[in-house]
This record gives sequence, structure tokens and C-alpha cells, in this order.
Amino acid sequence: MSPSPQPPRWADRLLEWFVAPHRLEALQGDLHEEFTWQAERIGERRARWRYWRDVLGFVRPYVIKRNPGAYTSPSLLSPVMLRNYLKTAWRSLVSNRFYSLINMTGLTAGLAVGILILLWVQDELSFDRFYPKADAIYRLENWAGTGDSRQIWTTTVAPIAEMGKRELPEIKEGVRLAHNSSFTLFKYRDKVINEEHTTFADPSLFSVFDLPLLQGNPANPFPDNQSIVLTESTARRYFGSESPLGKVLTVDKTNAFRVSGIIRDFPRNSSIQADMVLPMALWFDTMYRTQADGLTRDNDFRTFNYQTYLLLQPGTSVERLANKLRTIHLRNKPDDTDLTYLLQPLPDMHLYRADGSVGGIETVRMFSIIALLILAIACINYVNLATARALLRSKEISMRKIVGAARGQLFLQFLVETALLFTLAAVVAIGLIYALLPLYNEVSGKALVLDFTDSSIWLLIGATITSTLLASSIYPALLLSSFEPLKALKGRVAGRLSEAVFRKALVVVQFAVSVILIAGTFIISNQLDYIRSKELGYDKTHVFGFFMRDMSAHYEAVKADLLKQPGITAVTRASANIVNLDGQTGDNAWDGKQPGETMFMRPVAIDKDFTAFFNMKLVAGTSFTGTPADSLHVILNETAVKTARIRNPIGKRFRLWKRWGTIVGVVKDFHFASMRQKIEPAIFFYQPDEMGAIYVKTTGNQAEQAIAAVQRSWTRYNADFPFSYTFLDDSFNSLYRAEQQSGLLFNVFASMAILISCLGLLGLATYTAQVRTREIGVRKVLGASVLGIIQLLAKDFIKLVLIGVLIAVPVAWWAMSQWLQSFAYRIDLHWWVFAGAGLLAMLIALLTVSYQSIRAALMDPVRSLRTE
Repeated sequence: MSPSPQPPRWADRLLEWFVAPHRLEALQGDLHEEFTWQAERIGERRARWRYWRDVLGFVRPYVIKRNPGAYTSPSLLSPVMLRNYLKTAWRSLVSNRFYSLINMTGLTAGLAVGILILLWVQDELSFDRFYPKADAIYRLENWAGTGDSRQIWTTTVAPIAEMGKRELPEIKEGVRLAHNSSFTLFKYRDKVINEEHTTFADPSLFSVFDLPLLQGNPANPFPDNQSIVLTESTARRYFGSESPLGKVLTVDKTNAFRVSGIIRDFPRNSSIQADMVLPMALWFDTMYRTQADGLTRDNDFRTFNYQTYLLLQPGTSVERLANKLRTIHLRNKPDDTDLTYLLQPLPDMHLYRADGSVGGIETVRMFSIIALLILAIACINYVNLATARALLRSKEISMRKIVGAARGQLFLQFLVETALLFTLAAVVAIGLIYALLPLYNEVSGKALVLDFTDSSIWLLIGATITSTLLASSIYPALLLSSFEPLKALKGRVAGRLSEAVFRKALVVVQFAVSVILIAGTFIISNQLDYIRSKELGYDKTHVFGFFMRDMSAHYEAVKADLLKQPGITAVTRASANIVNLDGQTGDNAWDGKQPGETMFMRPVAIDKDFTAFFNMKLVAGTSFTGTPADSLHVILNETAVKTARIRNPIGKRFRLWKRWGTIVGVVKDFHFASMRQKIEPAIFFYQPDEMGAIYVKTTGNQAEQAIAAVQRSWTRYNADFPFSYTFLDDSFNSLYRAEQQSGLLFNVFASMAILISCLGLLGLATYTAQVRTREIGVRKVLGASVLGIIQLLAKDFIKLVLIGVLIAVPVAWWAMSQWLQSFAYRIDLHWWVFAGAGLLAMLIALLTVSYQSIRAALMDPVRSLRTE
């Protein structure tokens, strides 16, 4: 005999969820009878589907077919029920003002900080992704050098783009960019502006990057070499509301450029930034006009001055293409055997290195994790308080069930309570974000805008609020709606709720995160202090510098005049900024150099006073003397001597570029770049024509007089050019601006996480004191001291915080070790840093719970015993 057909078990479960107990039995009886009849008539499989349809129809709710109107009730989401949910939720929030305020403050702070961080993350991840062809554009880079000198260059030689496009079908188009240092002072009528963001580019820039000309001829953006394309904002600076096309800009008194096109401003999240674009053909004409060695734009495989972008065909293998480009290079310059080409996707340029190793993405990941942790802490606060206070609401919930409330109705009721609180918190949070955004941009170095017409902003805010709402509301609603009425009325749920392991685990997690952030704050601050205080190998105190332009030809007279001025103690000159040397060459040789070996060096032209001016120490030999014989002498740093394996270097031969010279001195290693990098080989040579930068040392307290004196000399020789200068301390600090901004933001975020954690702890402490009021009264009557009662109430929380500290320390140790790896020169991690972070977290937690514990301990025992 075959078994009788059974209706779907999960459909019955759904009914049990939504239908009040006193209605459930009758409704299921009718539905089961209908199912049996349908199974005999149309078969069990189709009957099961109809059973599901009827159940869902009731829940939505539609009328059950066989008995219309008998078991219907207002829909769970009908206007009447929603109005009831909202009214009840509002009454609950108002009647529990203290807990509502704690929850709302924590959620508001968590949402505001979390969304601000995620806005920053979104901006970082958006770099260069807005270009329509971004996925097909690659920047051409190359590995160069051997051994310790091996490094990635982001610039390439000029001919490789044209040769690659001509010979390799994988390349659809190529674009070269070169920084403009030839034309700086632009003039139109009475407006004179020193432009710093100008570039030379191929005409293909506009088609490859889809930069349409708003005005001008897109097919021919540069009609001749005296054409110039401006951005919209630059055109307004010069011409206001006038039409810019055809207008002429005078440059450095000797050149003139006619405006041939206008493009939109480059977005801030573009790696390519320029206010003016000049034709690359003009750069080639200027650069190779005076070359005496036969080099041209078509055969110069020696000069790596160009950012090169390639637009590739779909499906191109970048590894094979890189090898083909290397073959072309070696065919034209066979001795570059240490060179290997790399192709980096345009969207990855901002956050990754060309070899695939991480760059800025580390900070993005760190801030993303912090945002999620802060939102999680805010959720934990709400979950903890909601579940802890469930004991106080158990009888209320039981009475609701007894009078007919279904579990689904109770579940929705608690969801609406949470949603209402979240709505209020979200509105306040968005207001806070709008108010704090200018300050946040100043601190972070961004230009974020809360544009509510941007769908991505709404998507980010909506996703953050919705996910946080779901994470914090589901568990409390399930817990509160699951009480069994009789057990709740008899008080049998009290023990289970008061000893909630889950709630304690959340507190542990909360303070583990806080300890990790505190430790991270200490270590980042110490590393930045270490960088600022580390001995650099030279003295930059009270020194400012600038490039001389026409003053350079009169340097000796300028120097003599400045040394007579009050506040100026020394003057020297060089070819580069000592804080961050940017030039580099591998064109060198020495006795004992191995075949195929390459040593990249930082070449700097200096005068005879340079080493003494900066208090640089010579470990061997002497400095330059200022005589013509110095043109045949060089000075190396210790790293160069070590890398070249030169023993007893004084008097040995060394070739820089095409000129052999004699090593006359060895200078002690000094830092001339960020401390993320190891000290590299450097070479000083004497060539006055290349020393375009002047440095002036002041007494500090007379710096303003010194600057005024220098400005008078500047005006004498450069009357048409604005005077600008930079103190070396500022140049040094700019090397670490990103780290300083990240460190300050990290401090703010850590403080907010700790504040939110403490709010939750305060709420739990208040609740604990509330439910143990009568116990405290009994203990006081029996002779318990105030200190003993404080210990009773505080010890459980301190235990949880201590467990959080023990969990956090190894995690923080690992995370900060990874962060410090990006610095070549870094602090050591000491145990006391983590111990201090844990101690601080425990102290904060103790102070948080002490107030409520003391207040409860001092309460009149008679009043305590009367408390229900």
C-alpha cells in the first residue's frame, strides 16, 4: 500500500512562522484537506505546487480559495500594520531615551565615519577607470639595471612607440608625453602666469584617451608647432568669456602660441594632469636641433624621457608584446641587455607597480578594513544592547503572542524599530558628512564632493546603510520573536539571556579591534617621528632654494651681494634639489666593471661650497676647489663605492657619461629620497653651466629679511617672472605627505572606533546595574562595601576587554610589521607598544563602566529593594 501524499514541509513551516497559534490548526486542516483532494484529482506533484501557491497567497495575503474570508487578517505589510509598527517603534524609542540615544549616537558616528572612509576608498579605486578605452590602454615601462641597481622606470625612449606601432599589429596607437620645462611664463595682455602643469604630447592623446575638443579641429589639434590646446579652466583664466580660439599667448618673451583647441579639465582622479598641451613635434625640434652626435627622434634610444601609452588590440598577450618591443630596442641599441619592457594596465597605475607588486592599494585595503570594522563595532553596540535588554521585554513579547500576534508580526515589529532608529541615525550622519567634508578633504588631501545627483554616491551610501541595518537587526529580531510565552512569563528565559555567550563574544571583538587600532596609531606616529628625526647626512635647517633662471649667469655677483645681507650666512648652488634627486644615469664605467653590469647613479653638479654648506662629511679625500681642474674630478657617496667594489677609491678613474675623471673624494651616505627607498649610488661633478639651483642659509630669526634680499636680486635679473622659493624642511615634509595624511586619518578613525566601543560598554554597564539593582541593595544591607560592589559590576567587563587584548596583540603585531616593510628605514616593534595599547584600552573601559558602577553602588538600599 503506497503512503498517502504529504504537503510540502517547508510550506507548513512558513505558515507556522506567520500565523497566530490559535488560528494555525484550523487553517492547516483546511489546506491539508484541499491538498489531498487536489492530489487525487491532478496528481501529487501539481498539488504540491498549488499548496505552495495557496500558502504564499495567504501570506501576501490573498484569499484562500476554499473558504474566502475565514482566516484572512491584515497583511503583514499593509498600511494599517505598517502604521502600527511605526507607532509602536516610536513609543519604544521614546520610552527608552537613554538606550535610544546611545544606540543612535553610536550608529550615527559609525555610519558617518564609515561612509567618509568608503568615499575616500571609492575615489582611490576610480583612478583612470572613467576613460572609455581604459581596459585597452597600457603604459609602457621597463626594468633596467642589474643586481642592486635593478629598478623599474616609468619613462621610455622616444622611437619605441612609433616603431612598435609600425611593426607590431598588436598596437593600434601610441601616445608619448613629455614634461614641459622649456616654456613656463605665459602672457596674454596684462595677465602673466607661471604655468607649472604643461606637457608635450602626440596628437593621438585626444583620440586614445577620448578627450574630445570642445572647440577646434579634432582631426588636427595641432595645425603647426606653435599651436597649443588649453583646458576649459585655463582658457577662462586668460580670456574670461572671450572665445579662446585663435588667441595668441606670449611665452618667455621669445615665443608665441596660438590656441588651436579647448578640452575639458582632466578629472582629479586621472593620472594624466595638464592645464596646457603642446605639440610633441615642437619638443623634438627643440631637443634635437643642436645635437652634434647625430641623434634624432627616430634613433635616440639613449634618452628615457617619455611616458608612453599604447592602445592595444583585443586579446593581445602583453608578455609576448613586451618581448617583441625588447627585440626592437636591442636591434637598435644592442648594449642595453639589462633592459626588459613591461606593460601596465592604465586602471592599475595609481595603486600598483608595473611588476604587479602592491603600491597604494595597501592603504586602500587598510582603510577599507577600518571602515568595515567601525561599522561592525556600531552594529555590535546595537546587537549587544538589544539582546541584553531582551530580558526586560520578554513578558511584553509573551503577552503579544498570547493575544494573537504571529511570530512574523513580531519579527517585523522589531525590524521596524531598528529601521526607524537607523533612518534617524542615517539622516544625522549624512548631515554630519556634508558639514565635515571640507575639513575631511583638507586632512586627506582629496577634493571629494557629496553630489546627490551622482548615482554612485547613492549606491555607496545605500549599500552601507542597508548592509549595516541588516547586520544589526536580524539577530535581535529573531531572538526577541522566538520567546515561548509561558516560559517567558515564568521567567525561564532570564538565565539564558543574562549569560549570552554571543554577546560577550561581540564585546571581545569590539575591544580587540580597538586595541589593534590603538597599537596601529602608536606605531604609525612613531615611524613618522623616526623619519622626521633621523639623521639625514646633511643639514637642511633654515635653508631655502629656488631655480635661478637668468640669475645663473651672474651667480658670483649675486652670491657676493647676498652674503652682505643680514640674516644670510651662506650661499651655494647645484643642479638639483638635494632633498629629492630626480635625475639618474647608468652611463658610467670604472676600472674593474664587469661586462653587462649596470650601476644606476644620481648625478649632481655642485660647486666648491656645497658639502661645507650642508655639513656633509667626507670620509675620504677632499671636496672641489672651484678651479677649472675640478671638471676632471668626481666625488662619490659610500654606496657608489661599495656597489662598484672600488678599494682605496681616491685617485682611481671613473667615467660619467662620456668623460673620464678622477675620484677626489668620498662623501658619507646621505638621504636624498624618501626613506621608503634605500640610499642609492650618487656622484657629484663640477660643471658650473648646469648649476641652476641656488640655496640660501638663513639665521632662522631673520628669515624674512633674507627672503626680501633674495627677492630684490631676483627682480634685478628676472623682472618678468614671479619669485617663488621652497624651504628644504617643507620639501622634506612633502615626501611624506601621504604618510602624514594617512597617519592623521588613522588616528581619527581609531579614536572614533574607541568612542563607539565605549558607548556600547556604557549601555551594557547601565543595563547590568539596572537588572541587578535589588541584588546590589541586598548586598549593601548585608554589609558589602562600595568598592566591592564596583568590583562586582566591573570585573566581568574587564575580563572581556582583557581577552580582547590578548587576541588583538598578535594580529596588530603582524599587521604593523607588514606596513613597516614598505620603509627601507623603519623602527623596531617593541612589546611595550602593544602592552601600552592594551593597558590604554582597559583603562578606557574601566573609566566607562566606573561611573555607572559607582552610581549603582551609592544608591540607597531601601530604594534598591523596592525596585522591580
